[in-house]
Amino acid sequence: MEQHPAILKMEGTVQHYDWGGFDYIPELLSIPNSAQQPFAELWIGAHPSAPALVWQEQRKIPLDQLIRQDPPALLGTRVAQRFQGRLPYLLKVLDVRQMLSIQAHPSKQQAEAGFLRENELGIPLQAPHRNYKDDNHKPELMVALSNFWLLHGFKKQEEIARTLAQVPEWQPLLELFTANQQIRHLYQHIMELPQAKVDELLQPLQSRLALQTPNNKNHPDFWAARAFEQYATPHGHCDRGIFSIYLFNLVRLQPGEGIFQASGIPHAYLKGINIELMANSDNVFRGGLTNKHIDVPDLLQNLVFEAITPQVIQPQVTADYVFTYPTPAPDFRLDKIVLPPGVTLELPSEDNPQLLLLLEGSISLNGAPPATRGSIWLASAHMHCNISASVKSTIFKASVP
Repeated sequence: MEQHPAILKMEGTVQHYDWGGFDYIPELLSIPNSAQQPFAELWIGAHPSAPALVWQEQRKIPLDQLIRQDPPALLGTRVAQRFQGRLPYLLKVLDVRQMLSIQAHPSKQQAEAGFLRENELGIPLQAPHRNYKDDNHKPELMVALSNFWLLHGFKKQEEIARTLAQVPEWQPLLELFTANQQIRHLYQHIMELPQAKVDELLQPLQSRLALQTPNNKNHPDFWAARAFEQYATPHGHCDRGIFSIYLFNLVRLQPGEGIFQASGIPHAYLKGINIELMANSDNVFRGGLTNKHIDVPDLLQNLVFEAITPQVIQPQVTADYVFTYPTPAPDFRLDKIVLPPGVTLELPSEDNPQLLLLLEGSISLNGAPPATRGSIWLASAHMHCNISASVKSTIFKASVP
């Protein structure tokens, strides 16, 4: 039986990955962290791996379960039909203290085929060597909340050649690349090198950087030095993902700037705090800087080997107090709402679910008691919202285009 439109108060799910920071997410959620446990990601969505919890009648219900009871009631008929009764997006807050793995995400077609293949092989969903946790693509938008460094896509061919020439020990790689100028050929060669050859090429660089102690975050040497330290192994082997630090574009985002990761674009987050909005998926191919599973054939099959010029996204004013981050993704749209003290903003009802995260300040929704930072709501389809700010407040809103 279809419910009336509602505003659901929710709690996100924290992921305590080793690379996470210790302060930002606990402070956002008003959770003490005296044990200095890493708080890496806050997931806000309905992915079955870590669904948000909805307060209903003095108990918490996983959001994916609630949606399954009556998808059109929460999602609206259009979204429920288009996305097979599932919330199509997943919002996250990340605190990246240590660099994340080199990774990319599949297209929708690749995800459906890969998920079916691994199911037929009988690989358990949580198996560490499984690539496809679901059948969905994972385009993603990130917006920096602090200065944020990341790797994004392959450099232009001439920049790769210049980079290779600056590392004396990489003469064999330069000769290989100069012979055909194919990014794919070079990257495949690196990913398929025997570990002994990887060590031979990287250990002299490691020794030199250990003497130099690079301190310029806008140069790949800084991140390579950190990677040598972070991914040191007991046997002295080098992580081949360090090559990617020199082959990919190194991007620094200022707070409020965004960038979009399309399917197949290799990337890695290096340091900073951000908001992420993505398709509702957990599919990842890894290419290094990790202790997790790396499937080289699948990675090479799914990567985009074209040179990329990073496109930094500046928010566009689309209504009073509303700033939108435009992307081509059909699954999600991200708006930032900045309200001065004493202002009430009317959010028109939409035929899709609107997820609200209060990042800073204090607001009241439809006259309810004021809520503080870290509060999360899901406004079901066709729900009308009035947001009143008692102090300057920043809200991120996820919805479906």
